[in-house]
Amino acid sequence: MSERQPVDVAVGVLIDADDRFLLTSRPEGKVYAGHWEFPGGKLEAGESVEQALRRELHEELGITIGPAVPWKVEIVDYPHARVRLHFCKVLHWQGAFEMRERQQMAWQTLPVQVGPVLPGTVPVLGWLAAERGFTGATH
Repeated sequence: MSERQPVDVAVGVLIDADDRFLLTSRPEGKVYAGHWEFPGGKLEAGESVEQALRRELHEELGITIGPAVPWKVEIVDYPHARVRLHFCKVLHWQGAFEMRERQQMAWQTLPVQVGPVLPGTVPVLGWLAAERGFTGATH
């Protein structure tokens, strides 16, 4: 069996002025519905990571983001898809949050208070913990 080609996904790690990060729940009807993740979505043909993230966050959350700072890339092999997650930190945005896919949102600190967390989100919590010198459980 040949290795599946990964699908490129832009992911926003939105961090507010209080150093909290935004997690959203996966909407009903999607794989892993109800699991919490960092928002984002697949790159369309010809899109850069930042262009895709800008489009996805406007479509899903109704916000317009400022600069998306590339942070880390992680490949996750889910049963339904192999994804290459391009994580970008986003510190500035405009607009009021609208949950356009009837998902939920929660501003979080470590350890997170929502669950279950999507497997691809777990490494990010570890990276945030390492940056912040946090030694406790991350999820």
